[in-house]
Amino acid sequence: MLRSLDIRDMLIIDRLEMLFDPGLNVLTGETGAGKSILLDCLGFVLGGRGRGDLLRAGAGQGAVTAVFDLAPDHPARAVLDEAGLGGDAGDEVILRRLVTADGRSTAFVNDRRVSAEALRGLAERLVEIHGQHDDGGLLNPRGHRQLLDAFAGSAAELEAVRRAWGTLQGARRDLAAAEAALAAVRAEEDYLRHAVDELDRLAPQPGEDASLDATRRSMQAAGRIRDDVARALQALGPNGAEALIGDAGRWLDTVADRAEGRLDGAIAALGRCLTELGEASQGVERCLEALSVDPAALEAVADRLFAIRGLARKHGVAPDDLAGFAEGLRQRLAALDGGADDLRRLAGGLAAAEAGYRTAAAALSDRRRAAAGRLDRA
Repeated sequence: MLRSLDIRDMLIIDRLEMLFDPGLNVLTGETGAGKSILLDCLGFVLGGRGRGDLLRAGAGQGAVTAVFDLAPDHPARAVLDEAGLGGDAGDEVILRRLVTADGRSTAFVNDRRVSAEALRGLAERLVEIHGQHDDGGLLNPRGHRQLLDAFAGSAAELEAVRRAWGTLQGARRDLAAAEAALAAVRAEEDYLRHAVDELDRLAPQPGEDASLDATRRSMQAAGRIRDDVARALQALGPNGAEALIGDAGRWLDTVADRAEGRLDGAIAALGRCLTELGEASQGVERCLEALSVDPAALEAVADRLFAIRGLARKHGVAPDDLAGFAEGLRQRLAALDGGADDLRRLAGGLAAAEAGYRTAAAALSDRRRAAAGRLDRA
């Protein structure tokens, strides 16, 4: 129940406070006394359109406050709960709305700011406003169908038509989407088949890029190391240190008997040196064999690595994603190959939906025609 209405600086009203008693309250007055202004202000606080011309001349801000008593089981409480205002609603609800000269308005429910939409939703549960021309709606053809359906009791038929229409619209959307998708795939069929063939021939695997890169780097490093090891082996071999030490030993052997033993230690050391040198040469030679790199194998690794990376750049994906990308292309080709079957299936579903809608619409039309005759005779 509306308990009070407080108006400040609205239209020609400076300030007005109205209190209402339970039951019927009647406002009377001559034409121009301001009854319509009160309704305009009430409509404004209930969510009507805010306008700058509602503001009293010379005022900076107008305000309307309406206080309603709210029973515990009042349907407005559901709206308050939905808007998150249920905890603020006691036995009364206070609606307050402000307007400025530029037409901007601000609404509050129990001193909490709300949107105009939320205010209107609440007001629909609080107030019904009727005018002297309410029966004019009977002359509006747009309302005749609702009146006829209400008289005919065709709620079940209406619901069946709504469901059938929803099914029909869904079938149309599904068919249109499938046709568009199939057309898009057909437009790029040549590209898809070429790309899939290229990817299948290369057959890249996840992780292969990193593995090939590591192998290539290892082989390249081995090649560089092998050059130095080979030079070391040459320096140690018969044409290097081994020959020099051997010559030194032979020269000392020729004069050892005349040196009265003074060269014995040196000659023995040279012998040991030759032995150690031989072992060193064997170790270096084994390392050299282990570092042997087949240039053709290195070239093959590099070629595959660069082919994978080139294909990844071409398709704009990471090398490790090429396998998944190829699978996606295959699925699109499969959709192309099976697209005609899907279209036939969806077209059949659309035909069934159209038939269902026509059947439901015919049943509703029959009930309306039967009720129209009864209503005309009533």
